[in-house]
Amino acid sequence: MNKLNATVAVGGLLLVVGSGAYARSRPAQPTAADPNVVTIVATEFTFEAPDEIPAGLTTFKLVNRGQHLHHVQLVKLEDGKTAADYITALQAHGPPPSWAREVGGPNAPDPMGGEANATSVLEPGDYLLLCFVDMPDGVPHFVKGMIRPLRVTGAAAPPAAEPTADVRMRLDDYKFELSGPIAAGTRTIRVENGAAQPHEVELIRLAPGKTAADLMAWMQNMQGPPPASAIGGIAGMASGEHAYFTADFTPGDYVLICFIPDHKDGKPHFMHGMMQTIRVE
Repeated sequence: MNKLNATVAVGGLLLVVGSGAYARSRPAQPTAADPNVVTIVATEFTFEAPDEIPAGLTTFKLVNRGQHLHHVQLVKLEDGKTAADYITALQAHGPPPSWAREVGGPNAPDPMGGEANATSVLEPGDYLLLCFVDMPDGVPHFVKGMIRPLRVTGAAAPPAAEPTADVRMRLDDYKFELSGPIAAGTRTIRVENGAAQPHEVELIRLAPGKTAADLMAWMQNMQGPPPASAIGGIAGMASGEHAYFTADFTPGDYVLICFIPDHKDGKPHFMHGMMQTIRVE
C-alpha cells in the first residue's frame, strides 16, 4: 500500500412554526453547530462525493463498495495551486510540494462494504480527494481516476466542538505513542502528527492466532485470504495536523502501520519501524 510515493501523471434559515393560526417563520438564532457529515463512496476507480462543502468541523464517512482497498487522502492546495499543478509536481519524482498540505481523511477499510471515518476542522479553500493505495498491481489508484477536487467554503454557523477522545495517539519518527490502552467498545481516537514529515495510521485487526509477520508475508503476494481486516484510521497528515476517528474495537490484536514513504530514502515508514501491535481487552 505505497501511497504518497506516486510519481506518474495523471448556514441557513431554520423554519420555526408557532401554535397559532397566524404563526410566522423567523430566522434562527446562531447556536453551536453539529459537525458537517460528508459521505464518500469509493469504487474502482472513482469517488462519489460533493463538489463543495462548508468549512468547519467535518466528519468524512468513507464507504468502500469496490473490490480493492481504497482510502481518502485529503490534500489542501495553497498559493492558488490547482489539481493540474499537483499532478505536475508528482511527476517530478520528488516529495510532495510545500504548497500541498496533507490534512488526513479516512484511511482504508475492507473492500465490499467496509466503512471508515475521519473528523477534522477544514479551513476554506481548494482541496483534493485522492486514493494513493496501489494494491494489487502497484499502480496508485489516483492514476486510474481516483482524484477529485473539493471546494470548502466559509462557514456561516458557529464552530462545532471537537470530539472527546478516549485515547490520544501521537505519530512520530518512526513510532506510535498512545496515551493509554484502548479498551474494547466503540472508541474515538485523536491522532496527532508531532513529526517533521507526514505520517498516517492504518488500523488493522489481526485474525485470531495471526501476527504482524503473517500480515507482512501475505502482503508480499496477496495469495489466499488475508490474515487481517482493514478497519480504517487516518490518512496522511502534515506536521502539526490532528484528526479523529471512531471505530468499534472488539477484543484481540491490532496492528498500527504507516505506509507513507520516507522523504529521505523513499522506503515506507513501516520499514523504519513504524508498525506496532496492540492488544485490546
